Amino acid sequence: MAHTQAAATLTALRPRTERPERHRLRAVDPDEVAGLARVADFLPPGATLLPAPQHALPVLPGRPPMVGYLVLLPADQEPPAASVTEQGPVVIDGVQRVAVVDGRALDLTYLEFELLAHLVAHPHRVHTRDQLVTTVWGYGHVGDGRTVDVHVARLRRKLGAEHRHTIQTVRRVGYKYTP
Repeated sequence: MAHTQAAATLTALRPRTERPERHRLRAVDPDEVAGLARVADFLPPGATLLPAPQHALPVLPGRPPMVGYLVLLPADQEPPAASVTEQGPVVIDGVQRVAVVDGRALDLTYLEFELLAHLVAHPHRVHTRDQLVTTVWGYGHVGDGRTVDVHVARLRRKLGAEHRHTIQTVRRVGYKYTP
């Protein structure tokens, strides 16, 4: 029933104009690099696979450095549409950029939406502050992990007292979403 209400709310709240989705880097483990040659065969026509700058990738303690790639699409091609993600009480519509909790649309800033969408897309996974800065803010962001703390506090306030516990703090590490 909650899913039906959330879907109805999403339909009613969808804006009339669609905005292009912002592209993100994806970190790739070194052992995945060999598989990228095969991945390149499945790219859309005109797409290019480029190595990502090393400073743009997260560094995990005790693990070898990651290798990342950017997929560049020609300007006239649209990226694949994001689907609706529902984890627990939060429903994220990435195409319409709407977040709904218990049938109530949240009034989120661009970065608050990106942060919540990222956490909801990876439930139960612990994200360090540095990983979140790299993934959500992008590699060009100048700032520290406290920026993440401020945005998480705002997200919790907007989620409300009933659902603020879904974003949990992992002391001295970062945050995770638990539906």
